[in-house]
Amino acid sequence: MILQALHDYYGRKSTDPESGLAQLGFEWKEIPFVIEIDARGNPIQIEDTREGEGKKKRARSFLVPQGVKKTSGVAANLLWDNAAYVLGVDTKGKPKRIEEQRQAFIAKIESLLNLTKNDAGVQAVLNFLRQAKTNMLSQYVEWTEIVEMAPNLTFRLQGDMDLVCQRSAVAEAIRMEQNITGPNGFCILTGETGEIERLHKAIKGVWGAQTSGANIVSFNLDAFNSYGKTQGANAPVSKQAAFSYVTALNHLLRKDSPQRLQVGDASAVFWSDRSTDWEARIVDIFGEPTKDDPDRNVRAVENLYTAIEHGKLENEEGQTKFFVLGLAPNAARIAIRFWQHGTVAEMAGRIKQHFDDLTIEHSSRDPLYLSLFRLLVSVATQGKADNIPPNLGGELLRSILAGLPYPQPLLAAAVRRIRAEREMTYARAALIKACINRSTRYSTPNIKEELKMCLDEANINVGYRLGRLFAVLEKIQEEANPGINATIRDRFYGAASSTPVTVFSILLKLKNHHLSKLENRGRVVNMEKRIGDIMEGLSDFPAQLPLADQGRFAIGYYHQRQDFFKKTESNSPEGA
Repeated sequence: MILQALHDYYGRKSTDPESGLAQLGFEWKEIPFVIEIDARGNPIQIEDTREGEGKKKRARSFLVPQGVKKTSGVAANLLWDNAAYVLGVDTKGKPKRIEEQRQAFIAKIESLLNLTKNDAGVQAVLNFLRQAKTNMLSQYVEWTEIVEMAPNLTFRLQGDMDLVCQRSAVAEAIRMEQNITGPNGFCILTGETGEIERLHKAIKGVWGAQTSGANIVSFNLDAFNSYGKTQGANAPVSKQAAFSYVTALNHLLRKDSPQRLQVGDASAVFWSDRSTDWEARIVDIFGEPTKDDPDRNVRAVENLYTAIEHGKLENEEGQTKFFVLGLAPNAARIAIRFWQHGTVAEMAGRIKQHFDDLTIEHSSRDPLYLSLFRLLVSVATQGKADNIPPNLGGELLRSILAGLPYPQPLLAAAVRRIRAEREMTYARAALIKACINRSTRYSTPNIKEELKMCLDEANINVGYRLGRLFAVLEKIQEEANPGINATIRDRFYGAASSTPVTVFSILLKLKNHHLSKLENRGRVVNMEKRIGDIMEGLSDFPAQLPLADQGRFAIGYYHQRQDFFKKTESNSPEGA
């Protein structure tokens, strides 16, 4: 179904002239340098198509003949390739192989001569190559970079706007070549009989995969074959259908694609079977806002709530089929990390539930809505993206879109980071609350929300109550020792949240010492009463708390601390 949905997406987008999708036999490729030549093949200039500065330079993309699948052998592209094939630039000290590559590049063009023998552009390129006019390029400033980088190159005839490989004679030759039939078979995507693609083209743009690309469909060893069939015949897809799904997926994965989102090590793409703003809007909802538009995420989430609450998705747009595909590198192939589909209305409802579950009291300085990246780095060691646990990002997004409980490792990671760093952040608290609420709702559907947005004095869970108690004991210590550098949290949080019986007796005795330092006796009475209310009905401290209760401990602590801050702010003089 994945390939079929991509094939259908190509069919829809290819009818739009502004979509930028290539036709059969072509692809979009970044070409850093274009060699302009005259009709005799003499170089006129080298055009540098890159924009930007330093390492951020980026080449312009051009529509060129579809590249061949590169292997360890020699295989040239038509009228464009890297500097080794086009100019014979040797960057690896292998002159014999370089000459083979250069001759292969010439032979590829000559194979079209019957169809393009009268085309001035093709003849000019052959004149340049056959007469070995490469040395004439050394006069240009771009030559040094070409020798060092061995980038992709192509040609333009003087006076033309298009490249030589885009000229009508070349395009017609490629179309006729595509019509040369090979072995026919039944296409599993279209249900029609057609020429079966033997080797599917590479998928590019998946973060962490090979630069040259990798495959979703591949049978490169005898062990993968069945019934005596080889390579593409094991999963028969017609040449046109294979081109369609590969082109559509590469289009979705391209740089700066508004329908692509990187979530940990998973590259996620979004599309629908009819044109809708939601194809790009979901990236704004989940993605990290840009520096020049920091409120983009907030607007996108608010628009989501508005659309649902005002019934804007109870129409044809809401019933539009929506698809989400998550890909990750896996050796020479690409792994399907997750695949979700449903209607726009269904997806929107599940995403809204995700943000509802994350909602928790926080400082006005904190972001209103947390992106997936902020959630994931909050549980990563040192808060670095490189340390996000493998698979966690993809599993989190899959859980959101499927309406399932969050992955169990996410709760464990959040609890572990709090214990290791002894710091309860807004993102970690939101994650823990969401993990517990979704798990409880899934196992007990009649409980819609176990943990509230703010302090819940009616919650009698032992973990939650002990978290509140720990926050009160810490607050007493802080008031007894103004400006203290380290509190009981720095020394006792880990033990208090996992093995309460080992530390709470000590902390309660320590509390008496701290209360004796407070001059305000009314405050002492209030604190003692608060402790009594929290411990009411609590006969003994448990020897251990399971992981879920450690999470509830964290939320109880967070809620109680936020309640203290809120009351402090409300008691402060105006403008303080």
